[in-house]
Amino acid sequence: MAKLTAGERARLPDSAFAYVDSTGKRRLPINDESHVRNALARFEQVKFEDDGAREKARTRLLNAAKRYGIVPVGFITGQFASERKAGARSGANDLPSGMVTLLFTDIEGSTRLLSQLGEGYEKALSVVRKMIQEAVGEAEGREVEVRADEYFAVFAEVASALDASVTLQRELGAHRWPGGVDVRVRVGIHTGDITMTASGYIGLPVNTAARVCAAGHGGQILVSGEAVNTAKGSTPDGIAFRSLGSHELRGLPEVTEIYQIEAAGLLARFPTLRLSGE
Repeated sequence: MAKLTAGERARLPDSAFAYVDSTGKRRLPINDESHVRNALARFEQVKFEDDGAREKARTRLLNAAKRYGIVPVGFITGQFASERKAGARSGANDLPSGMVTLLFTDIEGSTRLLSQLGEGYEKALSVVRKMIQEAVGEAEGREVEVRADEYFAVFAEVASALDASVTLQRELGAHRWPGGVDVRVRVGIHTGDITMTASGYIGLPVNTAARVCAAGHGGQILVSGEAVNTAKGSTPDGIAFRSLGSHELRGLPEVTEIYQIEAAGLLARFPTLRLSGE
């Protein structure tokens, strides 16, 4: 990787750096593929001003990696390990275990949106995260992990997860995004018996919830058969389930029954399920 000269560095916009501190000092250049790879390797060596600055830099870096087709497995694994250690210190071990309901979200077409919005994508991501966090919090859910455009929460009660997902999709659908773009989020919900360890949640239910989410489309809420069965007798008013059949989801040992939530104010028609997870 060719080192940037002072002149080259000065000519780059702030958006070409993952981290710009409060004094204007710019670090971790991400102006091309080689610099993105270097920034991924050096990220933990940077002393950030606070957790907010660190998270903002991490989001920029992950989005840059996605733009260049880089899958930063080692970086993400390291980040999860770091977050879980911090979570253990801050009381994340108080998260519920046993039979719980898991909710995953993912922004549809994030690479396309990044291209359309440019630097505005960061603000749009922040708005989406805030909407998700508020919907989860109001329904008494707990945030587990946040990674770039993906979000993972847990609920003690399935009805609360259903309420949160419907509230979120209604608010996202009503929001007016800059430039006339359409920002949509896919949601997946699954209920299962899960174990909390020092390194976080473990168990097949986590993988199942993630795969159910990945099978959907932006604006859609998919729910596993286990979650639907658990919700019987406690389904919130105005929510109905439409069966989409049983399907093999990548990496899961058994077929998964999948339902779509139908409720006022939600989109109802979607393409066929994304069973490849792509």
